[in-house]
Amino acid sequence: MKQEIPYKIYLDENEIPTQWYNVRADMKTKPAPLLNPGTGQPLTLEDLNPIFCEELNKQELDNDTPFFDIPEEIQKFYKMYRPAPLVRAYFLEKALGTPAKIYYKFEGNNTSGSHKLNSAIAQAYYAKKEGLKGVTTETGAGQWGTALSMACSYFDLDCKVFMVKCSYEQKPFRREVMRTYGANVTPSPSLTTNVGRKILSEHPDTTGSLGCAISEAVEVAVTNPGYRYVLGSVLNQVLLHQSIIGLETKAALDKYGIKADVVIGCAGGGSNLGGLIAPFMGEKLRGEADYQIIAVEPASCPSFTRGKYAYDFCDTGMICPLAKMYTLGSQFIPSANHAGGLRFHGMSPVLSQLYADGMFEARAVEQTAVFEAATQFARVEGILPAPESSHAIRVAIDEALKCKETGEEKTIVFGLTGTGYFDLVAYEKFNSGEMNDVIPSDETIKSYLDKLPKVPGQE
Repeated sequence: MKQEIPYKIYLDENEIPTQWYNVRADMKTKPAPLLNPGTGQPLTLEDLNPIFCEELNKQELDNDTPFFDIPEEIQKFYKMYRPAPLVRAYFLEKALGTPAKIYYKFEGNNTSGSHKLNSAIAQAYYAKKEGLKGVTTETGAGQWGTALSMACSYFDLDCKVFMVKCSYEQKPFRREVMRTYGANVTPSPSLTTNVGRKILSEHPDTTGSLGCAISEAVEVAVTNPGYRYVLGSVLNQVLLHQSIIGLETKAALDKYGIKADVVIGCAGGGSNLGGLIAPFMGEKLRGEADYQIIAVEPASCPSFTRGKYAYDFCDTGMICPLAKMYTLGSQFIPSANHAGGLRFHGMSPVLSQLYADGMFEARAVEQTAVFEAATQFARVEGILPAPESSHAIRVAIDEALKCKETGEEKTIVFGLTGTGYFDLVAYEKFNSGEMNDVIPSDETIKSYLDKLPKVPGQE
């Protein structure tokens, strides 16, 4: 008798992964090292320790250890909201009339409303263990800032958040959640830092970007004793922590003997995508299985699809290390589109190397099409999705409709990174017909790529 797949697949509490998976260990070509912008040499542990926590720096530089034990205190915290459900989208399948089977990993079952808490609690734990007073960070849509404020509250750490200006104005209630958890929230770029004042003098009407906010957060961290900077995406350590998403997803599928054909995730800096695809990519790298993996980014900030694979600054103020990644140029400031968490000019070095090696594909989608998909999903599946993960929904629907045309019964898995209940200004714009698509021209992108830093061996 064929086993019926439940609407929601939950792992037991004792099945929550106790180790993070480091996909770099299985990569034949390792991601290029971070470079010291002053010397052009690969960063060492000693270089990184003034910026990040030492234990996190060790994780950042480790390309060879396949698994890292999750500390017991973090495991206990995870149990407050994990395991996260893997949901069979029966109602979406019916609405589309597709033979495809669609699953989504839902990461919105916590107050931060997203997957970001998986890494925030880890980074706060290591900061507390190191005896720090507090941490600084940036946030785009506000999900990372919310998650970090929760984690810092749990460990009694001070939390200073620089929030991208347009998101600060569009999403006041997410800002207030951060403040409720004790964080200090500043719109970026601001007049409180040297780099913020410089950016504002050059671009007085800027809506801000993650690159701007990163610069300010790093400046505050390195100039205040007892503070370190923490980042919610891009870095190797963040993808490591977020691998719990993919590990749970894979375990839930295996529990019912389900083999994914297509795995889809939204892509901004890489935290969600990297975490979701980690174990699937590991199998692909080891030759154990094959999957079609799709990264979905906004057409307004198309790092993978229109960027250049090159060394660049991770921040607009050009004070951070250089990373080799798909980039639109550190000075690129995307339009104030509503997927604030995807408004970053570059991409994770790990994902960038995998993309350069042809291990997955990338697609850029326009935000009006994204919100059409988000609305359809909300009406049939009962969850109002975050704008960021709605990019994945868009392509999941597209793939399911292709199956409708061909008759293929593919199994599609995508990441639903969180909820959109703090993104109602965006939904209001869409519902009122006031949303538009702003796509940078080739000339605009070229003007920023022409400003890439000069690195030996880089064209």
